[in-house]
Amino acid sequence: MLSFGPLAFAQPWLLLVLAGLPVIWLLLRVMPPAPRRLPFPAIRLLFGLRPPEETPARTPLWLLLLRLAIAALIIVGLAGPLLNPLARLAGSGPLLLVVDDGWAAARDWTARQNTLGTLLEQADREGRPVMIAGTARDALDQPPLLTGLLTASEAAQVARGLTPKPWPTDRGALAEALDRVKLDSTAEVVWLSDGLDDGAVGSLAKSLQRLGSVTLLREADSRLARMVLPPETVGGDLVLRLRRAASGQEDVATLLAGGEDGLPLARVPVTFAPGETEARAALQLPTELRNRVARVSIENERSAGAVFLLDERWRRRPVGLVSVGPLDGAQPLLSELYYLRRALEPFTELRQGTIGDLLKRELAIVVLPDSGPMSDSDAKQLATWVDNGGLLLRFAGVNLAERTGKGIGVTAEEPLLPVRLRSGDRTLTGALTWDTPAHLATFGPKSPFHGLHVPDDVVVRRQVLAEPSLDLGEKTWARLSDGTPLVTAEARGKGWVVLVHTTANTDWSSLPLSGLFVEMLQRLVAVSQGVAGSGDETRPLPPVDTLDGFGVLGPPAPTTLAVPPDALAAGAVGPRHPPGYYGDIGQRRAHNLATANAALTPIENLPAGVTVAGYAGQSETDLMPWLLTAALILLLADFLIAVYLRGLLGGRALGRGAAVVLLAALLWPGGAGAQSATATDDARALAATLQTRLAYVITGVPAVDEVSRAGLSGLTRVLYNRTSIEAGEPMGVDLARDELAFFPLIYWPITPEQHDLPEIARRKVNDYMLNGGTVLFDLREPGTSTLLGQGTRNGQALQRLTRGLNIPPLAPVPPDHVLTKSFYLMQEFPGRFSSGTLWIETTQSRTNDGVASVLIGSNDWAGAWAVDEFGRPMFPVVPGGERQREFAYRFGVNLMMYAMTGNYKADQVHVPFILERLGQ
Repeated sequence: MLSFGPLAFAQPWLLLVLAGLPVIWLLLRVMPPAPRRLPFPAIRLLFGLRPPEETPARTPLWLLLLRLAIAALIIVGLAGPLLNPLARLAGSGPLLLVVDDGWAAARDWTARQNTLGTLLEQADREGRPVMIAGTARDALDQPPLLTGLLTASEAAQVARGLTPKPWPTDRGALAEALDRVKLDSTAEVVWLSDGLDDGAVGSLAKSLQRLGSVTLLREADSRLARMVLPPETVGGDLVLRLRRAASGQEDVATLLAGGEDGLPLARVPVTFAPGETEARAALQLPTELRNRVARVSIENERSAGAVFLLDERWRRRPVGLVSVGPLDGAQPLLSELYYLRRALEPFTELRQGTIGDLLKRELAIVVLPDSGPMSDSDAKQLATWVDNGGLLLRFAGVNLAERTGKGIGVTAEEPLLPVRLRSGDRTLTGALTWDTPAHLATFGPKSPFHGLHVPDDVVVRRQVLAEPSLDLGEKTWARLSDGTPLVTAEARGKGWVVLVHTTANTDWSSLPLSGLFVEMLQRLVAVSQGVAGSGDETRPLPPVDTLDGFGVLGPPAPTTLAVPPDALAAGAVGPRHPPGYYGDIGQRRAHNLATANAALTPIENLPAGVTVAGYAGQSETDLMPWLLTAALILLLADFLIAVYLRGLLGGRALGRGAAVVLLAALLWPGGAGAQSATATDDARALAATLQTRLAYVITGVPAVDEVSRAGLSGLTRVLYNRTSIEAGEPMGVDLARDELAFFPLIYWPITPEQHDLPEIARRKVNDYMLNGGTVLFDLREPGTSTLLGQGTRNGQALQRLTRGLNIPPLAPVPPDHVLTKSFYLMQEFPGRFSSGTLWIETTQSRTNDGVASVLIGSNDWAGAWAVDEFGRPMFPVVPGGERQREFAYRFGVNLMMYAMTGNYKADQVHVPFILERLGQ
């Protein structure tokens, strides 16, 4: 292949024929004279007639140049000219394709696959052997993929099996493997990089240069992968963080906060300031919604780094402080509530009130300072709340000590204590005691406080004592240095009752003045949600769900191992410990690719001699058809000119010939825009009529339109495999321009960005629905059960877009509707979401064979149907997973059968009655 900047020639040897153009010039210079018609006169007229001396006429210069241009166009066209060739393979040696298949390559994986396919096609055309190498370790933690020499077709099979991994690359391991490779001839190396430097780019590039010339393909800095960093808690808000690889111009991204069921809870725009690589934005949600956030992801970006999983460590738990009496505010700086508020406010949502008022709201923990006896109603409510999963945290004090002095332990009068208490209290300092203030002992391995540092200056001067019992050791979470319990706990039903055997203020100890007090409360709040229970915190945590390279959460692979807690804390992500959830269903810990100090560095410093090119703007255009078409048109023109110069054409005949040439020019793809557009419309109409096709409305939002196309493409595959419908690829329709009558069903995703319909579009949609067409409006919002999604952004957009359309009365699909049995028997119509209601036209008219013209829902069916070019689902389906996706496909099949066969299934219901009437 010979290249000149953006132009290359697949058959450059044909350009040598251009050297023969001077010979063609000489041959074309002479044109025989045109024949002349002479009347034969009488003989007398022949006297004195002298035949004129005739000399060959010269070809006009302009005609000569025209013919040379024709010859040049034919020669250059046959040489296979390519504009912007995607790859410029040089030499005839092996082709080595290095593919970055770590997490950062997932964002534009389709572009890499397309480039890989083009390179393999060229290698196949030139008969070159191919080697393929990856840069990420495999699932067994083995070195990256490195094949031997393969044929291009064999390499294509290997390339189709490549997928991005949810862990970083290991280019150093590949460099070591390449150093052991020996080739018989110099190879050409094309490195399809992810654009990020993992610290071993230089060593890998040098290893590749040892094998041959190296071309590195990378995206522009603005297209490099981005990473969601661990959120931070600032005040009462959760601050989301996003990092990009290179500082540049101002850029805006959108982060989605979703729940465990996958439903989006909030969309937060984040803005990168010019020159900055990190952007932040506060997630402002009510506590109940914030505590449901389980993942933060970048909208319309698919990679393991674009997803950050959250567990209970990022949840702001609602904590209730019980007001013990009207004197709480008499000495605020000395009250227990003051110390508790100061310790709990940074990481919890505090609520204060009576027991009855607090239990009316959702709470994770109730903190009860030392107080007088509870009323029977409060005690019963609190006991029921604990049995249902709450955690009651109590503090001892003078009031509790006085009641225990009267012989009250864990009895009907004081049921909410984890252990029986001894009479009175124990004073460890004073003139009448030999004891000295006691220090805290190290926390045991089964305590939720295990691992916390115990300061030497924390002392306890007074406490209430627990009665010795066989299970006292199991109930003790913290002890003093002399072994007496300081914190005891007991499980009650699904919850806990915890008692701190000293006060929450400084009357009995210095614990509330230390940072250990805050850390202990943090652990107790975590216990309330089952994060750090009293189990062994040193055991490895088994995998629950893991992310794949595209950031989709699913069952762990068989090769995934349990992760040790220290590796979990260090964020050691790898083939054996991919990102995801570890632990068990009740106590999950998030293991993420991103860490607090995760860095993204673009590839910059490469060894000399490495050529750098980009993926974008490299679409290859074959110029041969254009050049040969131009040569053909010029040949027609030359023919007409030659005939005219020979006197064989009159004025009228010349006009006809010019019309022919003009028509040919107009039919040429570059001849006229209007005629080209007409031809395109005709071809589109022909394609829509020759084969059944699904259609979707082009919204003008590229991401939404791509999902619609991929969704209907996935449904088309299912229809082909399961039914007799052999539909073609789906088509996007412009409501104002395209003809709608070709399509039995049009899928219309609703977005707030869509503009109001022009009058011509309203008229065409109304005609389409009136004449038997069916439109499925999809609001694509979870939980929208009210008609038209009233109160939501997409619902408001739907009301605006349907203004002027003849929308009939609608109602939820009844249980006996034809749509529930047109192919599959089903009563629910889930999509990517399952909580929305499907509304359908209520008319019982037999017009259009009983097919409804309008259906409105919100379950994002295209998102559930969508598949990529390899047939893999593009988006997770919640909350039912793949089973729900199957039912989404079944709904699509039912919908198409209903749109195409009408009330056929409804008539079948009456077959037994018809047979009975006929006496059969």
